[in-house]
Amino acid sequence: MAVQRVLTLWDEGQIMETDTRILRAPSLEAPLPFNAEVNEAIRALWDTFLDRDDSVGLAAPQIGINLRIIAVRTTNFDVKDREQRRLDSEILVNPRITQTRGELVALEEGCLSCPGVNIEVSRFPEIKVRAFDDEKGKKLNKRYLDFAARVVQHEIDHLDGKLIVDYEGPVYAPKKYHSFLQTYFDNR
Repeated sequence: MAVQRVLTLWDEGQIMETDTRILRAPSLEAPLPFNAEVNEAIRALWDTFLDRDDSVGLAAPQIGINLRIIAVRTTNFDVKDREQRRLDSEILVNPRITQTRGELVALEEGCLSCPGVNIEVSRFPEIKVRAFDDEKGKKLNKRYLDFAARVVQHEIDHLDGKLIVDYEGPVYAPKKYHSFLQTYFDNR
C-alpha cells in the first residue's frame, strides 16, 4: 500500500461527510499476532507519515484505516530530512495511556484532518503508554514527556474518533475560514 490521502473534516469550506464518518468512528484493536492486514496498515501509515514533512503524528483513521495504530515523532520535531524523521519516529499499535502526571498544560494544536485551524488544547505533560511495536508486535511500556506526550495524546484521540475541534479551547484560524467555522461550530 502506497502513500494515502489524509482524510479531513472539511475542504474548501465544504464538510467532507464520508471522511467525517470515518474519522469519527472508534478504531478497532489490531489483532495479535499481526496478520497481513495489520502489517499492510503499518506500512501504509509509515509511508504516508514519512511522505509528509509537515506532521509530527498521524493515526490510521486519518488515512481511512479503522485500526488502533499511530505514527509519532518523539524527538527533533522540526527536522525535515525523511531518513532522520524515520529515526526519530515510531509506530505504536493498540496504544493505551496507563498513567498521566502533572498539571494540564494548554497549548495551541493543529491537525491535518482539520485544515487551517489551530485550537488550544489542555494535555498532560507526562504520560505512560502500553502498546505493541511495529516490528514483531512486542509489548512496550514507554514514558513520554512534554511535546512528545502531547503528540501521543493527540494521536490516541484520533483512535477514539476525537479531534481538536471537540475541545473547548480558543480557535485560531485565518479570516477566510471564520464564516465557515462559525457555521461548523454552531451546528455541531
